[in-house]
Amino acid sequence: MKSRSIEKLIKQRLTQYPAVAIVGPRQCGKTTLAVQIGGTYFDLEQEQERLKLDLTWDKLKKSGLLILDEAQSYPEIFKRLRGAIDKDRKKCGRFLLLGSVSPSLMEHVSESLTGRLSIVELTPFLSDEIGSTASLDMLWLCGGFPDGGVLKNSSFPQWQKDYLDLITQRDLPNWGLPSKPQMTKRMLRMLAATHGQVWNASRMGQSLGINYKTVNSYLDFLAGSYLIRKLQPFHANIGKRLVKSPKVYWRDSGLLHSQFNIKSLPLLLDQPWVGASWEGFAIEQILGTLSASDVMFEPYYLRTNDQYEVDLLLDFGSELWAIEIKLTTHPGREDMARLSKTASMVKAGKSLLVSRVKSLNGDGNRISCNLKDCLKLCSALKK
Repeated sequence: MKSRSIEKLIKQRLTQYPAVAIVGPRQCGKTTLAVQIGGTYFDLEQEQERLKLDLTWDKLKKSGLLILDEAQSYPEIFKRLRGAIDKDRKKCGRFLLLGSVSPSLMEHVSESLTGRLSIVELTPFLSDEIGSTASLDMLWLCGGFPDGGVLKNSSFPQWQKDYLDLITQRDLPNWGLPSKPQMTKRMLRMLAATHGQVWNASRMGQSLGINYKTVNSYLDFLAGSYLIRKLQPFHANIGKRLVKSPKVYWRDSGLLHSQFNIKSLPLLLDQPWVGASWEGFAIEQILGTLSASDVMFEPYYLRTNDQYEVDLLLDFGSELWAIEIKLTTHPGREDMARLSKTASMVKAGKSLLVSRVKSLNGDGNRISCNLKDCLKLCSALKK
């Protein structure tokens, strides 16, 4: 069984809060991790499990850790949780909730458990959870879902196709997305074609035959279901006009590649959009590593009207990092020079040019490195 980087953080939060919620996409390993931590487990999507929980609630709420899987499918449980917690607010580590939608969609969390619960996001596998350096490209190709092929390549990309079919036909409608499954599938294919680009709701809406407000609401729902990331633009007074719309990425590279029926790394490298794929993969690895390390940050991107751009800006409050991502083994001096100039516009304290180089080089504030080294720098921030 693969260990997960975020397990330590979850155990820590259980010592600080009465309840902890592990959120993240379906099949990313939430249940496996929760059972590994230990406790009495209930799958709240199963009617029989709900009945059993109902009949034994008074006894269970006084016992050890109670694990409630897919909590959003059983809204009645949240009032019970609030009542049990409020009777003994100082007792921590009582409930572990698992959910496949974000708190923005799980309205019962915000209504019932504010101040009583800590939320932790579990991503599909990160690179340091997989093992050897040689597996990084396999992780990029197949994505990080445990059953999606990174551990057993024969299941890719059919697993991803089946995953998206089931989500669009069953889960998303059950969670409240008003779009019909065929419309959702069309939108997902179009989002694959525009992966890593600035979001244009009007153009997407025209292609789908719906207005821009509706397509924006659909995108928010897909983001809340951990399929899509909206990377917000950075706002600063730098004397230049800035792009103000978010950039949109698929969060899992394997799901993205399955939309194009990409089955191998050589085929992926032949695609004209391969650079955007690598960029999105690197961004997710960086953000996932920071979150697992319990680092507080806000992610952005920057683009000016005269095409100065930073793929990822990390705002740590006291410091700003500018990260540019290139799919090359030999980045040019002009790449670092342009990154440094753009970083200076927003007074970023550190500039990182992340590419496929073999070793880290730089002076501490201007660094050229590969993704593995970048992730080490990120994970070291909390130490």
